Amino acid sequence: MAAVPLPQHQNDSWYLSLLGLAESFRTANPPKIKLCIHCLESIFQFNPPPGIEARTHLQLGSLLFTHTKNTDLARSHLEKAWLLTQSVPAGFDDVRYEAAAILANLYYKHQNQIQLAKSLLRKAISTSQPAPYWHFRLLFQLAQIHAWEGDNISACELLGHGAESAAMAGAYYTSVGWSSHQTNTRIMFMLSKAMLLLMDKKFHEVHPLLALCNSMLESWTGHPTHRETLRVFLLVLQVTNFLMVGQVKSVKPYLKQLQQSIQTITALHTDDEPPPSHPADLFQWLPKEHMCVLVYLVTVMHSMQAGYMDKAQKYTDKALMQIEKLKILDSSPILSTFQLMLLEHIIMCRLVMGQQSIAVQEISQACHVCHEQPKLFVTHGAQLHTLLGLYAMSMGCLDSAEGQLNAALRIMSNTMAASRLASSSQGRPQTESRLSQQPELWMFTSLNLAIVYLRSGKNQQLLSLLERINPDTYPSSSHAMTAAGYYIRGLQSFFQERYHEAKRYLRETLKMSNAEDLNRLTSCSLVLLGHIFLSLGNSRESMNMVLPAMQLASKIPDVDIQMWSAHLLKDLYHMMGDPIRAGEGGQMHYNFSQQQMNERFRSSQQIEHNLIQWIDGQCPMHLAVTDGPSHSGTIL
Repeated sequence: MAAVPLPQHQNDSWYLSLLGLAESFRTANPPKIKLCIHCLESIFQFNPPPGIEARTHLQLGSLLFTHTKNTDLARSHLEKAWLLTQSVPAGFDDVRYEAAAILANLYYKHQNQIQLAKSLLRKAISTSQPAPYWHFRLLFQLAQIHAWEGDNISACELLGHGAESAAMAGAYYTSVGWSSHQTNTRIMFMLSKAMLLLMDKKFHEVHPLLALCNSMLESWTGHPTHRETLRVFLLVLQVTNFLMVGQVKSVKPYLKQLQQSIQTITALHTDDEPPPSHPADLFQWLPKEHMCVLVYLVTVMHSMQAGYMDKAQKYTDKALMQIEKLKILDSSPILSTFQLMLLEHIIMCRLVMGQQSIAVQEISQACHVCHEQPKLFVTHGAQLHTLLGLYAMSMGCLDSAEGQLNAALRIMSNTMAASRLASSSQGRPQTESRLSQQPELWMFTSLNLAIVYLRSGKNQQLLSLLERINPDTYPSSSHAMTAAGYYIRGLQSFFQERYHEAKRYLRETLKMSNAEDLNRLTSCSLVLLGHIFLSLGNSRESMNMVLPAMQLASKIPDVDIQMWSAHLLKDLYHMMGDPIRAGEGGQMHYNFSQQQMNERFRSSQQIEHNLIQWIDGQCPMHLAVTDGPSHSGTIL
């Protein structure tokens, strides 16, 4: 509770004394919140002026909301503060709008009164233009609620209004080289809008917006920390854009710039920053420590897509260690989201490297993270079932894999239906459903389910599924998913011994995967082409495919492709009359097979392995019992 301007009258010493005593109790170690509340409540006995009464209600409501579970009493104080400020003279804007912000947060997060929260914020926004900081803060808060509810259209409209208001307000970090329509706050609103457009795959709207933000940042000569913070936000969106569409090679220069920017920020001394020259410039995208974790995360995402599993593991370890340190003093939910996303990616890397026993422990960790933050079960439930499906595939448990992958698709389908219903009831276009944000997950899950059906011989289910994931009929916005779709068609043709058709699909996959350095898809396609040429009796062409497949798989490393390649090399060298190399290939295949057999047995003995039986409802936490390592068949 900071010192506040008081009305000039002769009896204000009682207020200063009580306020000072309350503040001493609040800042005590440990804080004496109960005594602080008693001091503030005593103020009402002196019949304070309406402005002081409103501020005291705000202070009490804020303390109760932050330090107790008595949300009803907190709400009562905050509502009184809001109502009192409607009739007080100028000078109490901060009380009015802070009360609105905290009260809306209480309505939304703790009492599920969403419409009441929105209505309150709209009313506050309508009168807050003379107070730019609060106007912008309330716009961000209302936009965030709309985004949480899946109404990105309304959220983008609010952010667009915020950008226009910021330009008119002339919110500066510094006045050097800047005009009133080029502001930090405006860029913050624009980048936030671009983030939501990116989530909705509206790439045609995202690209010009990011280009404009980049141009504004290039011409800005403000303080380096402020500029680099916004540049990190911009580059994160640009990198994410490329990764969402599977352009792993094209993203490299942007990822390098992002890594350089975060290094620049960590090297700068924030104590030397000049204070903002305008109150609206107090907004910060993310704390520096959170930005570092986020840069690690997008680096892990790139490494996994590009097939650099060792690099992904290295940066996952760094990020998870950083999160552990931050969580000691920081309870921000975004850290749990970062932790979960890191686990999701490193789990897929473990499965590629043949480390099932570690992967299933990390799936257990992911379940614990969701248990600590229940909302993550809603947003990441499909991902958890997909990961369990991939794990079951790698263990050869095809029935369980089928159940898990179908459970993931069912969750996505239910989410789509619920979002469409909500959109219809609120008069929004149904194309803006929350599921529209996850088409790549749906495609990824479906493609792996197609592999399960192929391996299980379930041709009817396979044909029905392939109609929905045919890259020629339903092209994905993701380069990687389209290339993977052609691989699945090639694999199906191989199983049906339609070798020439299989070669056509696989060559398309190779062309696309080579263009964007999708190394896993390249190695998968090469080894399958090698198998096809061997089946056709063309040992020379087969060898030309299998050797580079083995080299690339060793570099990733991908145990399944290495084992498959070793088996083909054994047969090829035998056909060529080279018993020594055939024996080496056979020994290599045996070693990989034994390694995988031992790993599967070790993993199957862990209690977490039983998670593959969970296909509905809440996660059975009694099966996710171990903490696991805190650092860190063919699956796509």
